[in-house]
Amino acid sequence: MNTEVKIAGVTFKNPVMTASGTFGSGMEYSDFVDLNRLGAVVTKGVANVPWEGNPTPRVAEVYGGMLNAIGLQNPGIDVFIERDLTFLEKYDTNVIVNVCGKTVEDYLEVVERLSDTSVSMLEINVSCPNVKEGAIAFGQKADSLYDITSQIKKKAKQPVIMKLSPNVTDITEMAKAAEAAGADALSMINTITGMKIDIHRRKFVLANKTGGMSGPAVKPVAVRMVYQTAQAVKIPIIGMGGISSAEDAVEFLLAGASAVAVGAMNFVNPYTTVEVVEGIEAYMKQYGIENVTELIGGVV
Repeated sequence: MNTEVKIAGVTFKNPVMTASGTFGSGMEYSDFVDLNRLGAVVTKGVANVPWEGNPTPRVAEVYGGMLNAIGLQNPGIDVFIERDLTFLEKYDTNVIVNVCGKTVEDYLEVVERLSDTSVSMLEINVSCPNVKEGAIAFGQKADSLYDITSQIKKKAKQPVIMKLSPNVTDITEMAKAAEAAGADALSMINTITGMKIDIHRRKFVLANKTGGMSGPAVKPVAVRMVYQTAQAVKIPIIGMGGISSAEDAVEFLLAGASAVAVGAMNFVNPYTTVEVVEGIEAYMKQYGIENVTELIGGVV
């Protein structure tokens, strides 16, 4: 039984990884999870300088999931390389760094700093507000997405994954723009914009008013978007959004994803990622599937 997958020339021992922002850089979870069991660890967003993030409160539980408005708080690229990457290099797993920024130049600075490191791939968070475009996210306009993807591809030494925002009219238009600009893979979906109001205080629950919704409630939307995108582009897709079990993960693979990422469920059950790995193996055994790649796009 073979659980190995290849994405943009990078080999993963299995198709299960963490979703950015839900696993730190693995340090917090390493007491619970054997990181060697994972196909990859995807880090929290890393910027060229430290970001403080948004004011609190910035996390709220909602029906079927959670809202977060953390604002990509992170210590910056210097601390990441010295502390987090040094920690991750002790494990036999791929490291994918999620890169964030407020201008194209911010992204390029991080990409160049990571050029000569052990990092396997770069995941570009284009849900960040583009300060030069009136704070419209890089991933919400096809021409902006094309521009940032092509500029990053010129500088990047590692394969580039563009993480698509679902907060668009047509996800396939964005996927095609990223592919045309040279993206090696896509990851999707990022969070869906949501809001919660405290009816007793008549105030917004989050200081930011809106936040990104993740968790089981977004899964049907994510599966649909992965399927649509898999029909529209030829590059591999890493599927995510509400995965809480191996059954959910297999659904994404059948829809056309080459790998999957577990996000919000890491907060509920820190063992989820390894349980998904083991569950996929059990599913393959149950149905006599020799190679996990047989599942990719296997829905009929």
